[in-house]
Amino acid sequence: MKSWFLHIIVNAVAIIAVGALLDGVSISGVGGALLAAFILSILNAIVRPILVVLTLPITILSLGLFLFVINAITLGLTDWLLGSTFEMAGFGIAIVAAIIISLINLVLNSFIKD
Repeated sequence: MKSWFLHIIVNAVAIIAVGALLDGVSISGVGGALLAAFILSILNAIVRPILVVLTLPITILSLGLFLFVINAITLGLTDWLLGSTFEMAGFGIAIVAAIIISLINLVLNSFIKD
């Protein structure tokens, strides 16, 4: 459980960084980033596995690159659920944000030891 909260904080930091780097992403503050990270983690636990199974042939043909599209879809769902708290300009921005969030999570999670 402690690890889950730590990963939500790491996701919130990544979302804040994406909001600072991309003009098409707006976040209403640290609380909004924490809420977006929480919703994103729930969507990643429930919706993402279903999408991965449904799109497995496309993911295999693209050598796994389609997973960024799936991450962008979950970011879009987070945007839709949170309304003005977390907004993205479009699907292209969501794909770029998904790539940046994945890279930031990779770097930050390498410093975290369970």
